[in-house]
Amino acid sequence: MEVRIGVQNVAREIVIESNESPEAVRAAVGEALSSGTPLTLMDEKGQSVTVPTSALAYVDIAAEQKGRVGFGG
Repeated sequence: MEVRIGVQNVAREIVIESNESPEAVRAAVGEALSSGTPLTLMDEKGQSVTVPTSALAYVDIAAEQKGRVGFGG
């Protein structure tokens, strides 16, 4: 699943591929926002990304997509 994190005053967003469920990511974002602690997420390779909650602009949690088969568009 792809997670895109927007950071205030930064033109590029942070994009990570995560093995976590969308619900787990939403819970982590909600907990960080309510407690004021930095948001830390792990990617599928085990690397972590930490963003201070005061710098968060948005968190976009993309739905998991199944691989397509064939030549269709």
